[in-house]
Amino acid sequence: MLDVCLLGTGGMMPLPHRWLTSLMVRYNGKSILIDCGEGTQIAMKEKGWSPKPIDIICFTHYHADHISGLPGMLLTMGNAERTEPLLLVGPKGLTRVVSALRVIAPELPFEIECMELTEPEQSIELDGFRIEAFRVNHNVICYGYSISINRIGKFHLEKAMELNIDRRYWNRLQKGECVEVDGQTYTPDMVLGAARKGLKVTYCTDTRPTESIVRNAAGADLFICEGMYGEPDKKEKAKEYKHMTFYEAAELAKEADVGQMWLTHYSPSLVRAEEFMDAVRKIFPRAVAGKDGKTIELMFEED
Repeated sequence: MLDVCLLGTGGMMPLPHRWLTSLMVRYNGKSILIDCGEGTQIAMKEKGWSPKPIDIICFTHYHADHISGLPGMLLTMGNAERTEPLLLVGPKGLTRVVSALRVIAPELPFEIECMELTEPEQSIELDGFRIEAFRVNHNVICYGYSISINRIGKFHLEKAMELNIDRRYWNRLQKGECVEVDGQTYTPDMVLGAARKGLKVTYCTDTRPTESIVRNAAGADLFICEGMYGEPDKKEKAKEYKHMTFYEAAELAKEADVGQMWLTHYSPSLVRAEEFMDAVRKIFPRAVAGKDGKTIELMFEED
């Protein structure tokens, strides 16, 4: 099961009833935060989720509405007596930006590790899941992210017994390890069936439509995409500032054949996103106007 919460849906500035765009994902005891604008802590507290167990914070880019909440978040983690290292991931310049922000959060009881993205596409392998970063098209260097959980094939007990593999090694084989016993090597494919469908969430914001988004979002169970403007006459403005309209996001979702799409990163001038959704769903029927605190539990398919 993958818990996904869209903590905030606002772009540019927080509003009384809309926090800045931020996403939190939890899986198997691990927590990932993507973007941390002003108000992210409050959005998290409203949801009832804690910042203390966050393992990784990924940043799409370094405009203030995506990173200005970081110093407060770090201080809150420190006050919660966190001691485990925290990994930060983002475009080139991350170390410099974080160092500057930490002028107001200088003393922390945990280490911070910065991983700067330097390639158009990079993959980060972690316990049980993978983060895939991909460049998008904004007026500064900006990345989208996919969080993928692969699922190995089903363990075939009868095969393990036929091969006389000691029970002590079954768990290691299930985890994808090879086992050597008395000169005999056992590989996972000897006891596992074909790989099963995993889970995938793709998140991108502050960008024009790009081929990289379609390719990286392909087949995602959930695609969370910026829709800065819902008004049809705002397309030229979206082009000028390198953002997207609801309808452009819907075209991407359709082309990538995703399970569902949530819109986010609304312009402060956009008050009622739902007013435009009938037209959006004509392009992509499984589109939803995201709201602060919107949550879903993505489940693996039944065997």
